[in-house]
Amino acid sequence: MVDFGVGFYKLTSHDKFIMMLEFWNERYASEEYVYGKEPNIFFKSWVDRMPPGRILLPGEGEGRNAAYAAGRHWDVLAFDQSSKAREKALRLANEHGVNIDYRLGSVFDIQLNNSMFDMIALVFFHLHSGMRKKYHEYLLSHLKPGGIIVVESFAKEQLNRDSGGPRDPDLLYALDELYDDFNGMEVLFSAQDDVMLREGRFHQGMAQLVRFVGKKSMV
Repeated sequence: MVDFGVGFYKLTSHDKFIMMLEFWNERYASEEYVYGKEPNIFFKSWVDRMPPGRILLPGEGEGRNAAYAAGRHWDVLAFDQSSKAREKALRLANEHGVNIDYRLGSVFDIQLNNSMFDMIALVFFHLHSGMRKKYHEYLLSHLKPGGIIVVESFAKEQLNRDSGGPRDPDLLYALDELYDDFNGMEVLFSAQDDVMLREGRFHQGMAQLVRFVGKKSMV
């Protein structure tokens, strides 16, 4: 788990960003794929059942989900703030013999402009409550009518478990927050459950997760 200590939360936003960037570059620096090379199981289940289209993967890390989706003929746009993550993602895509558009930057840097997506997948993409709802609304504006949002995140009850996830409770999610963020969508699936994770070195063991899938209205 990530734990920067109490002092971290007293830093400026810029200093927090630099510290987080250094943390993720260090985590991704080894040759090992620390969250594994296989796609997230919940993500895979929705990619497999949908006809291929254009997909957005924020905070994609080492590229396991991007490479898998591209292998299923999806047109992939992914991004992450870590240059080390991007290097490994492009290497993994090469191993799969696929191409992905993987950009470097944070949620503040990546401008989607008029891009529209058939699916947006937020897999362990945790934002502070102050920006979570606003950014989710922004993403929804770039989802095509009939497109779906897929979310798998650590629940608030995951706090202090050693199977993965942030230690900051403000970065952990609740289903009612997701219902509120994506108000007006048709809910295709939602659940909060204990799930056994086997995703590389840092997602191992029983974890409390929230899962949400919403479909945008055709109107």
